[in-house]
Amino acid sequence: MISRMTIHDRAQYDKYEERFMEIFEKFKGKMLSVDEEPQVVGGEWNATRSVLIEFPDKPKLFAWLTSTEYQEIGQFRDAGSTAEAIIVKGLEPGDIPGT
Repeated sequence: MISRMTIHDRAQYDKYEERFMEIFEKFKGKMLSVDEEPQVVGGEWNATRSVLIEFPDKPKLFAWLTSTEYQEIGQFRDAGSTAEAIIVKGLEPGDIPGT
């Protein structure tokens, strides 16, 4: 899952972050990148944070996204930021020609 967000109320967003990892880890999530200063190499980037996370499979990701715990802290994320997120599939051996 790839997210980019613009944080406009750090105090509200901090309330989201306080409980994020404990909930995230329950669903076997793995944090791959969190960056508030990404290097822009093309186009425009107006977000203040980018996040790249991974789950073992889509059912775990959706269980996390729809969990009561995550929904509870989501109010703070929404109050403190605007975000865009997409789910992308991971690569398997042979997905890229020549590998």
